[in-house]
Amino acid sequence: MKMRLSTYLELAKIRITIFVMLTTALGYIVASREINTGIILPCLGILLVACGSAAVNHLQERKTDALMDRTKNRPLPSGKITPAGAIVYAVILLLSGTVILMTAAGLLAAALALLNLIWYNLVYTPLKKRYSLAIIPGSLVGAIPPAVGWVAGGGYIFDPQIIIIAFFFFIWQIPHFWLLLIVLRKDYEQAGFPILTNLFSDDQLGRITVIWIYATAVTALLIPLFGIVEYTLINVALFAAGLWLVIHASRMLGRLDHKLFYRYAFKEINLFAVLIVLFLSLDKIV
Repeated sequence: MKMRLSTYLELAKIRITIFVMLTTALGYIVASREINTGIILPCLGILLVACGSAAVNHLQERKTDALMDRTKNRPLPSGKITPAGAIVYAVILLLSGTVILMTAAGLLAAALALLNLIWYNLVYTPLKKRYSLAIIPGSLVGAIPPAVGWVAGGGYIFDPQIIIIAFFFFIWQIPHFWLLLIVLRKDYEQAGFPILTNLFSDDQLGRITVIWIYATAVTALLIPLFGIVEYTLINVALFAAGLWLVIHASRMLGRLDHKLFYRYAFKEINLFAVLIVLFLSLDKIV
């Protein structure tokens, strides 16, 4: 039972989809300016839809997953679960998540979640097999979940506050992916994906990625300008976190030939995103 549960959680890419739920919770908290029981069902709904979308992605990429050392032991290429079983699993998750969102958060929230599903599985996934820069339009999938939470919390979808938050997560996803690409370059080449190292040297790609890390930090520092942050201490914390990220990224410039630095940078930019979620949430609930 434990192994089967682990298999289904892996099929749902639970470590990634949990973060999707966290950014949805952030949108809800900033919009409603509190944590209440109303946050539970929208977060559960988006988690289920994200897990279903991840299962569909496993189905779409099972052949290329089998070619990569990092992914060859995933549930489908390893034979732990059949494609038919994965389809049933994905449908159950997607239907239940959509119903929960429509019931608890409204039609717009459910529509945004389904837009994310379509963009991830029908736009980004096919694009990344053909274009090395597919991550740029693909990063929209990181921008939509906070908007789902915002709408569920009673916010107006075109409010500048949610636009800047969504824009931050859009920008963040680009260096997040490129750092992973640099670390796992051989795997991506082995699977036949078009990658940026075909266009740029490792040093060039490293410098470009550092620039995008800077852009991520700057975007986070723009958030207080939109009237989101109420407490000075949170502003200081955001500035300190942005400065920390910039300093650590700058250290990479002299060590672009060391893959270990890219691994550290990948962890650091993910930690930075978690800190942004934490600081903005604390600003509303403390």
